[in-house]
Amino acid sequence: MNLEKLYEIQGGLDAHIVKEQELQEEWLFEEKILALKVEIGELANETRCFKFWSKKAPSPREVQLEEYVDCLHFFLSLAMDLEMDPEALQVSQDYTRDTMIETFNDLYEYLAELTAISDVDTPATINRSDLQESLYVAFSCFVGLGEKHLGFTWKEIEQAYYAKNLENHKRQLNGY
Repeated sequence: MNLEKLYEIQGGLDAHIVKEQELQEEWLFEEKILALKVEIGELANETRCFKFWSKKAPSPREVQLEEYVDCLHFFLSLAMDLEMDPEALQVSQDYTRDTMIETFNDLYEYLAELTAISDVDTPATINRSDLQESLYVAFSCFVGLGEKHLGFTWKEIEQAYYAKNLENHKRQLNGY
């Protein structure tokens, strides 16, 4: 996984969005966490792993992969907001659970923890390294979800990321 290259590309998209949307003075961390949670929900929806009431098959793999890389965009953007080095995101521990449902639920819990400790009303004992550690755990769980439960390779993920990043740039140029 070439996170340095993905960081560079994500940084370009983030800068483009900030300029186009005139957000130079904005701290968008909470908005990005919420956007990430929504994208994770969209991914879960495409897997249909929780839809015990339905016999409809999961969406095609390509659709799930596109939703997965939508999530990746926000993880990278949050990591850059926290000034994390790409090396700090290299996954060294498995945070996935036995089932996809358990892993999705854990991922939401990790993001809820990140939200809680990033709150401005949180005691001053919380610092940037606490936020970085919390994001690392969530990202590690996310990577495991992609590899273990969805069966994506990093080559597939990177290729889909590049394609989606290009689409996102085009959307910004067209007033998305």
